[in-house]
Amino acid sequence: MGLSIRAYARHRGVSDAAVRKAIAAGRITPNADGTLDPTQADAQWSRNTEAPRVGSRTPAPRAPVAADVAPPGDAGAALPAGGASLLQARTVNEVVKAQTNKVRLARLKGELVDRNQAIAHVFKLARTERDAWLNWPARISAQMAARLGVDPHTLHVALEAAVREHLQELGELRPRIE
Repeated sequence: MGLSIRAYARHRGVSDAAVRKAIAAGRITPNADGTLDPTQADAQWSRNTEAPRVGSRTPAPRAPVAADVAPPGDAGAALPAGGASLLQARTVNEVVKAQTNKVRLARLKGELVDRNQAIAHVFKLARTERDAWLNWPARISAQMAARLGVDPHTLHVALEAAVREHLQELGELRPRIE
C-alpha cells in the first residue's frame, strides 16, 4: 500500500495538481490501486522530469548520452522498450530538428539539388545529344562522299546505320542511380 496522491505531493513538496499532471504525462506510474510507492515514484520523477529552471527560461545545457541520441534516419531506435523518458524523447526530437535544419541549410547554400529536376535535366541533355548524333550523317555524308569519291546516298545509309547501332548499344546501358 502506497501513498495517496495528496500524501505523495506533501512528501515531494509539490501540489497534488503537479502529481496528477506527472501521472497524466506518464512521468510517474501509480500502483494498480491508485496509490504511489514513494521510492519508485521519486526515482521516476527525477528521471523523467527536467530540473527546475531558476531565473532562466532556457534549460541548462546537457551533453547527450550515447543511448539518448538516435542514429540518422532512425528516430525511434534510442527509446527504451518500456516507453521514453521525457528527456530522451526531447533529445531525439532535437536531433531530428538539427538534421532537418542541416539539410535545409545545405539546400539554401546550393549544395543540394532537387532529385527530380536533376534527373529531368540529365534526360534532356541525353536526348539533345542523341538527336545531334542522329542528324550528323545527313550533314556530313555528302562532304565525306565527295572527298572519298563514293556514292553520297550509300555513304549516308552506312553512316546512319552505324550511328543508330551505336546509339542502341548506349541505350542498353543501365547506370545505377544512388
